[in-house]
Amino acid sequence: MARFSLARAAPQAAAEPKPASVTPQPAPPPKAPAPVPPAPKEAVRPAPPAADSKRLDLRLRLHSRLIDELDLAKLDKLDEAELRRQVMGQVVEFARAERMALNTAELEELGASIYDEMVGLGPIEPLLKDESINDILINGPYQVYVERRGELELTPVHFRDNDHLLRIVQRIVAGVGRRIDESQPMVDARLPDGSRVNAAIPPIAIDGASVSIRKFSKKPLTLEKLVEFGAMPQAVADFLYGAVRARVSTVISGGTGSGKTTLLNALSSAISEGERLITIEDAAELQLQQPHVVRMETRPPNIEGKGEIRQRELVKNALRMRPDRVILGEVRSEEAFDMLQAMNTGHEGSMATIHANNPREAISRLEQMVAMGGMNISYEAMRGQIASAVGLIVQVMRLADGKRKVTYVTEIVGMEGNVVQMQDIFTFNRTHTAPDGTVHGEFRASGLRPRCLDEMLRRGIPYDTANFDPSKPLATT
Repeated sequence: MARFSLARAAPQAAAEPKPASVTPQPAPPPKAPAPVPPAPKEAVRPAPPAADSKRLDLRLRLHSRLIDELDLAKLDKLDEAELRRQVMGQVVEFARAERMALNTAELEELGASIYDEMVGLGPIEPLLKDESINDILINGPYQVYVERRGELELTPVHFRDNDHLLRIVQRIVAGVGRRIDESQPMVDARLPDGSRVNAAIPPIAIDGASVSIRKFSKKPLTLEKLVEFGAMPQAVADFLYGAVRARVSTVISGGTGSGKTTLLNALSSAISEGERLITIEDAAELQLQQPHVVRMETRPPNIEGKGEIRQRELVKNALRMRPDRVILGEVRSEEAFDMLQAMNTGHEGSMATIHANNPREAISRLEQMVAMGGMNISYEAMRGQIASAVGLIVQVMRLADGKRKVTYVTEIVGMEGNVVQMQDIFTFNRTHTAPDGTVHGEFRASGLRPRCLDEMLRRGIPYDTANFDPSKPLATT
């Protein structure tokens, strides 16, 4: 007798009598094949809308035509007004030839964008002119962020493609005699107004060229403005002003974007105009107001890997140039030892910035940097150098709400054993965060009288000692 499955029985077989012990079961539905997951797509930033691309293509086409028709040899001799007039004339002719229905405002906007493409930095030129913007962050050709009031926001600005962005990057670095290519895909540079630029291009920047521009105000912030913005109370500003004037060597510590350079520029106003200052930076960005300033900048190696000039060589050379003070834009490596030597050998009042999260960590960072120089010096001797060279550490921080604050003013008072002794003079204590994200806190004195106060008073720099009273806050925010 042939065997068969109940689920596959023919109709006539289903009518035959079944054993009582067998309960008929419904046939299971056929299993659907398991869905095949789609292949993962490579993350690609979307291109701009077609309308935007069309307008950008139009501008670049008009730009190419202007380059062909205008006498480039004469452009440098024309003032801005005359060059704009000639560009505007060509734009009007082009619009008429292309039968473009543009009103006066649209023609002026097109003319301005073409002018920016010819002599400026193309699509980001309006961002550079916007004084409310602190940072411009370009993540490939189709994504441009800016920072306003400590918060990042995406802009509609974009480039045509990565080649367009690369041309702008090349224009920036060529202006300061540097280069960027596949063999050297990273560079630090600056704009004519002093704004700091860092650029990275493929192959290390995967999604296209990445550019970070740190803008600086044409009018540097003063201590009065920093007090007005709530970065510190007047009592703290007066103390720092007096300390710098009394030639107390100062290190400004903080994280990226916390306002170290801004504070250094503001404090430099306390330096006498009769002093000779030498500034040393990787990319010149300090904006000192004194008349006697010598600015020095490092140089990267050339295409053959030769000719590099590091900060350490510049510091050594600066000491032969009869400076009253040496100011380092940022201490990063073995030049820390030479900076300490300068502060210890008749160049009191020198200043520098350093990346660290608190004053104690700033001391540790200095130790590490001195060790990077390969100096055969014990840690005890190294810490003794730091304790005798540095008078104040001013800690700055960017809070969660984007505001910058001076969070510590700390004095180095000497050595105890092999430990650098420090005491906080003023601190900012965060108390709470409001529902809207605003950080609130209070500035308060520690109650300790700083040792450098005696030097301030000897130099005839008055200061109200009532500000050291810890019983009441100096300011609340």
